[in-house]
Amino acid sequence: MDFALTAAQRAFRNRARSLAEDHLLPGYRDREAAGRIEPELRREIGRSGLIAPELPTELGGAGADRVTSGVITEQIARGDINVAYLQVVGSLVGQILATHATPEIAARWVPQICRGEEIVGIGLTEPHAGSDAGMPRLSAVRDGDHWVLDGVKSLSFARDASAVVVFARSGPSVQRGRDISAFLVPLDLPGVRRELYSDMGTTAVGRGAAHLEGVRIPADHLLGEQGRGFSQVMRGFDFSRALIGLQCVGAAQQTVDETWRHVAGREAFDRPLSTNQGVAFPLAEAETLLAAARLLCLQTLWRGDAGAAHTADAAMCKWWAPKTAYDVITQCLLLHGQYGYRTELPIEQRLRDVLGLQIGDGTAQIMKLVIARQKLGRELAP
Repeated sequence: MDFALTAAQRAFRNRARSLAEDHLLPGYRDREAAGRIEPELRREIGRSGLIAPELPTELGGAGADRVTSGVITEQIARGDINVAYLQVVGSLVGQILATHATPEIAARWVPQICRGEEIVGIGLTEPHAGSDAGMPRLSAVRDGDHWVLDGVKSLSFARDASAVVVFARSGPSVQRGRDISAFLVPLDLPGVRRELYSDMGTTAVGRGAAHLEGVRIPADHLLGEQGRGFSQVMRGFDFSRALIGLQCVGAAQQTVDETWRHVAGREAFDRPLSTNQGVAFPLAEAETLLAAARLLCLQTLWRGDAGAAHTADAAMCKWWAPKTAYDVITQCLLLHGQYGYRTELPIEQRLRDVLGLQIGDGTAQIMKLVIARQKLGRELAP
């Protein structure tokens, strides 16, 4: 097995790292205060080819592999974990549209996602149900050449998204996961109302809800086959779950690097803090855990590139990497003492931001259920 990055992957990594160091890290706290990611910054990232690079060149991507996308995600997250979510959502939604939208719809939206000109959100869960995504209340009724949608969907980038991919009940079945279709909904249509949530972290992402009241979309905005959208489109989450893992690893690795420098430069009891085993050993453990989480995520993406099954692997990435990152950042905060607890340093913000990814895009309990079902089958799993 070859664990080395290719020359092309190293070039993407270096470009993303420079962006993170020069532009993202200095403005991390400011973006939280503003509650959004600057549109010009988004476009700059797109011009650099750092949003959905795995998409085909004819749709604005770079024709790269999934591993490249993961490498980019980790490096961007070192500067700002919230900005990295642009890449995660761009890859997830771009892939959905490239695979399941009509050629005309894909050509309209995907290049703009890659260029950072537009954000298309993902509306899977609903406020009343959370993880129970297979029982949506959002309804879609065919009316001639249109679908009429009624209901509410939670989404990230609720303020800035131009459209959202939603999952709605489009048939008579009331069984979980049945008669569910996926649709692309432009958010400037009559009947759309946006609601912004007040979250303790990831405020630059701007989570919220889209209220759809009699929203009419053209029939060609159906994604995939009618009634099979849930099973078809959900496969894309195997990709995004590994990206989210690397997103969290990036934020945690940046914090560990900062903490090594802090403990080496700060003295107590007439010697550097780093000379104490109780200080250096937890950081050594953190490096070990992050190296393992990184390899798990990259292996999952590699399996996806190879066409191998990786649903269980992706679920492992999604539950373990965010938890590991949260635990590592907590330890780093403690090693900074009172300075880690203060808001002048970015550690407490990273802690709050990473915590949200233990909830959003699939909780640990749901991910462990996915793993158990992959290993046992539905009949023997919880």
